[in-house]
This record gives sequence, structure tokens and C-alpha cells, in this order.
Amino acid sequence: MHSPGFFRHLAIMVYDTFLLLASLFLATGIIVPFNQGEAFTSTQYFFPLYLLSISFLFYGWFWTHGGQTLGMMAWKTKVLTFDRQPITWKQALIRFLTANISWLFFGLGFIWQLVDKQQHTWHDRLSKTALFFE
Repeated sequence: MHSPGFFRHLAIMVYDTFLLLASLFLATGIIVPFNQGEAFTSTQYFFPLYLLSISFLFYGWFWTHGGQTLGMMAWKTKVLTFDRQPITWKQALIRFLTANISWLFFGLGFIWQLVDKQQHTWHDRLSKTALFFE
């Protein structure tokens, strides 16, 4: 196994975004009745934290149970530690949070893969995990 390239990484993200969005719609449908059936407002901080938690559970579960999301399965990649072992929940959390921070910087942490000699992103480096071909 070796690291997939930048464009394969982007393709995986596109696949996973659709499945994640479906999961977030379902999670919203479950929680809306607890808000008297009303839409959530910008002053209700619970809702974004709830969706962020659902997102982490989505990725964390797949990463720690087989190392693959649906997008990774389609593109025949796995997320593993640098020594190619399954990742832990702690590593999944670091990977998830760092990837989200990377988006706040206009995806710079993902683009970093293009200049890194080992093609690692910020979240690869900080979580000591990476994507590998199967």
C-alpha cells in the first residue's frame, strides 16, 4: 500500500460528503421534534455542536472499524497509522478536528499534500495516520 494522490483524496471527500449529508438530514429529523418542530436558530448553540458530534461519530466509526468510509471503499483506500495499524478513537478525533480546522484556512491543510514529500496532510501529520491504497 502507498499514499493516494491529491485528486483521489478529493474524490473520496466528494463521495463521503453525500453520505454525511444524508446522515445529517436524518439526525436533524430526529432532533427537530425536541425543538417543538421548529427550525433551529443561530442563538441555539446545541444544534451545530450536535451536528459536529454526529459528523465525528460518522467518520470515527468508519475509521476505527475497518479504516474505510464508503468513499474510501470506492477508491480502494484505508486510513491507518503510519505503521499501517488500525487507528484509535483518539487519533480519529485528532484527525477529524484538524481536518475541520484545515477547512477554516481555505483547505490549506489538504493542499499541503501537494508540497509534502510524503504527500501527508495536516491531519495526517498531527494524528499520525494517513490514507493508503489497499
